[in-house]
Amino acid sequence: MHRARTLYDKLVDRHTVRKLDEQDQQVVLYVDRTVLNEYTSPQAFTALRLASRSVWRPRAALGVVDHVNPTVVGRITMPGDAARQTAYFAENCRDFGIEIFDMTHAMQGIEHVVMPEIGLVLPGMVIAAGDSHTTTYGAFGALGFGIGTSDIEHYLATQTLIYKRLASMRVTLEGHLPPGVRSKDVVMALIEKIGASGATGYAIEFQGAGIRALSIEARMTLCNMAVECGARGALIAPDEKVIDYLAQTPRAPKGELWRLATESWTSLQTDQDAVFDREVVLAAGEIAPMVTWGTSPDQAVKITECVPDPRLQPDPVRRQAIERALAYMDLRPGQPVDSIEIQAAFIGSCTNARIEDLRDAARILEGRQIAPGVKAIVVPGSMSVRRQAEAEGLDRIFTLAGFEWRQSGCSMCLAMNDDVLARAERCASSTNRNFEDRQGAGGRTHLMSPAMVAASAVAGRLADVRQIAGER
Repeated sequence: MHRARTLYDKLVDRHTVRKLDEQDQQVVLYVDRTVLNEYTSPQAFTALRLASRSVWRPRAALGVVDHVNPTVVGRITMPGDAARQTAYFAENCRDFGIEIFDMTHAMQGIEHVVMPEIGLVLPGMVIAAGDSHTTTYGAFGALGFGIGTSDIEHYLATQTLIYKRLASMRVTLEGHLPPGVRSKDVVMALIEKIGASGATGYAIEFQGAGIRALSIEARMTLCNMAVECGARGALIAPDEKVIDYLAQTPRAPKGELWRLATESWTSLQTDQDAVFDREVVLAAGEIAPMVTWGTSPDQAVKITECVPDPRLQPDPVRRQAIERALAYMDLRPGQPVDSIEIQAAFIGSCTNARIEDLRDAARILEGRQIAPGVKAIVVPGSMSVRRQAEAEGLDRIFTLAGFEWRQSGCSMCLAMNDDVLARAERCASSTNRNFEDRQGAGGRTHLMSPAMVAASAVAGRLADVRQIAGER
């Protein structure tokens, strides 16, 4: 008898080694690949050493230095703690036979930028890693999710994880995006609509004409930030765009393997009669450029709107959250969002630092200057992206506009390296989280697309890219 299955169900079914309960809710799951970084892996390696265990499949892992490294041009050394972390990471990768892209490697970059661009993320895979934004890989029809340190150890030793099945949510984007609206705005609109915990316990599958129209890099942004509404997985069924993207990557299958692989990938679709546990519909034409005003990704509004008034919120818990966010962000109820002045602008992160993102921001900046008093940096997602941007002359556009052109790394996405905001400094940021102190103690973060960051840097305040660039 036919049993309709979602794409998520199919991937979990194909990777289930053993069922651990009668309801098939908890399984031993085979994991195809992982990516390791210097920040979340040390304890896992130490545990392996103490237990005298080896790594089951070293070639299924890649090590990347990205969180703690400096991004200044000419970087050679790191301060104490960062140097010790990266040295231990290099030692672990060497001793356990794992390939590593260290700070000086030509392919170094942010893990969720590097893995797809070299062809290590393929449709139908299950990929688990010690970073919550592993959901990025859903753009290729791969199930990616973040895991903790003990799970990293378990994966490295066994190539498996104990896994609890998720409920399914379909998010349909109807229609096509209007001018000036990017995939970052789509996912921010979704998070604002369902809340920061609205997809907790779910795997999201994105469908609809609006999704199919997106580029692969735009889809990666969408899946990357799905975790910010609580999802532990995000998927988009692979199509010809995915195949065309992977065909250009150096480590994708070649020859007969490529032919067989692409034939298999076309079957990775949700059955037409499959039923999802929850349905969410977004109308593309109603989405506008989005910015966050508070300290959670769901505290966001359209750039044309105002800061909310907590007195209008009937729920006391939410009202208190709004009040706390306004106090931290030093904003007043009813304040027009596009009147908020900034002191910093940042383009980077695993969400928005790919070549398409840099091109988009550069189009806004070309022939313009950032406002006086704004310090701005752009950090490519990988050294490969950096070289491509330089070959296209994007670096000159950024530097002429007043941005500092950096080398790759997580940088100002999180206060774990040299790139941090000063206390009370306000930043237009293309990153994924705007928590208190996320970009530096007392720093104030406003999330938006790279094009919106560029427009805001020029205006010296949060600005509508459609007005700056005439995108209507």
